[in-house]
Amino acid sequence: MPEQNKLSAAQRSKVRRLSQPKELEEGEEAGELNIIPFLDIIMNVLMFVLATVAVTFTATIDSTPPSLGGKGVRSAIQSNALNLAVFVVNEGFSLKASGGNIATGCTAPGPGLAVPKTGNDYDYPALTDCAKKLKDASSDFKDETQVTITANPGIDYQTLIRAIDALRHSKEGEDLFPDVHFGVPR
Repeated sequence: MPEQNKLSAAQRSKVRRLSQPKELEEGEEAGELNIIPFLDIIMNVLMFVLATVAVTFTATIDSTPPSLGGKGVRSAIQSNALNLAVFVVNEGFSLKASGGNIATGCTAPGPGLAVPKTGNDYDYPALTDCAKKLKDASSDFKDETQVTITANPGIDYQTLIRAIDALRHSKEGEDLFPDVHFGVPR
C-alpha cells in the first residue's frame, strides 16, 4: 500500500469511535415511542370539541322573521281574526288588534298602553292576562295562534324573550299564541 493512503493513529481512532453505535439515552431505548407530543395534539383537539359542543346546545324559540315589505304574515290571515300585535316600549306594552289599540286594563279599544310598567319593571303576568282576555273575547279567536311582537330599539333582549314567554302560554298552561312573528318598528 502506498504511504499516502495510510491513516494516522488519531484518524483511525476517530473512525473507530464514529463507526460504533451510540449508546441510547434513558427513554430512547429501541421500540419505545415518545407519545407526549401526540397527547398534546389530542388534548388540544379535545378542548376545541368541548368548546364547540357547548355552543350547539343553546335554547331556541321558533319564530318568523319580518318579511320584506311587511306583508308576509298578514295577507294569509282572515278578516275575522284577532291579528294581535304587541309593541314593547319603554313605558310598558302596547297591544293592537283588528279593532284598533287596546286601552289600559285590556277591557276595551282605546288609546294608551294596555299594560303599563309597574314601577321600573314590566308586568309580564298582566300581559299574559291581557292576551288571554283578548283571545277569550270571541269564539272566532279560540283557534288563533299567531302574535306579532315589535320592540323599540332600546329594549333589551331579556325583556323581549320574557314578553314572548308571557304571550305563548297562560298561567294554567294552555296555549295562547305559540306562533311568534317579529315586526320591524317604523
